[in-house]
Amino acid sequence: MLINCAAYQDGTKLGDIPKEDIHAYLGRPGCFVWVALKDATADELSEMQSQFGLHELAVEDARHGHQRPKLEEYRDSLYAVVHTVEAAGDELNVGELSIFAGPNYVLSVRNRSEQGFTSVRHRTEREPHLLKLGSGFVLYALIDTVVDRYFPVLESLEDELERLEERMFAVAPSREGIEALYGLKQKLTTLKHAAGPLQETTGKLYGGRVPAICSGTQDYFRDVYDHLLRINQSIDSLRDMLTTAISVNLSLITIQENETVKRLAAYAALVAIPTMIAGVYGMNFDHMPELTWVWGYPFAVGLMAVLDGYLFYRFRKAKWL
Repeated sequence: MLINCAAYQDGTKLGDIPKEDIHAYLGRPGCFVWVALKDATADELSEMQSQFGLHELAVEDARHGHQRPKLEEYRDSLYAVVHTVEAAGDELNVGELSIFAGPNYVLSVRNRSEQGFTSVRHRTEREPHLLKLGSGFVLYALIDTVVDRYFPVLESLEDELERLEERMFAVAPSREGIEALYGLKQKLTTLKHAAGPLQETTGKLYGGRVPAICSGTQDYFRDVYDHLLRINQSIDSLRDMLTTAISVNLSLITIQENETVKRLAAYAALVAIPTMIAGVYGMNFDHMPELTWVWGYPFAVGLMAVLDGYLFYRFRKAKWL
């Protein structure tokens, strides 16, 4: 589905144009065309390939989707893939943004993503002195917006970890706690798969040799790289904390089980003393001491009570009961 199709010249928007007129604007000096598609069909991609002269391998990747974040250079054009990560209830929705950038065009193709990039278009149009830099600045603005959207997701995961840690010590450890921690670890891995490769990709757009269309925008891409560096460091720190939390939770479960075993052992000892004495006097022998003694029964019961009372006192002192 076509979202936007507009032409820009010397940093100023000329206006929205029909897609059939794209080719007419590509030949103008200082002019470039910015097209945005959502969940593009194969026919729409083929039409854009014809209009902009896109490389067939890049179009094939965009058509099939599910690409790893990457940056590929085809002569004087670039093809970039970045992953969008959005919170969808308790889950993370991972989308894909494919960006074709050439000297006089930018084509963005958004797939499986609910959040659009209309705000990016408005932002760049308010900065004509930067929009003069052409398609390279638009490429930066799109990637920068995707990266900025990682921060709220990361903060929500940090808050979730804090809640789980507080709950871990407030209530008895359980299987549900382990499952919640492991689910959080999966979310961090999802975010890492999006931000990790993108950091390497962005590093190719500043310093040393950079693609021609990114000339003059190196400082902006370095800023994006710094953001990604901070995000990846935070993810690694959270994963370490999460691994520790899982270990602590398992240790608490083991301690709880040991406490249960100690209680059962103490109760078994309290039952064993009367059982032993009753077992001795329950044997059917004719010649046993105290069988004919008047105080034999009270003595046996009292002995059981005294011994159990002493054991109970020792177990309570040792905090087994």
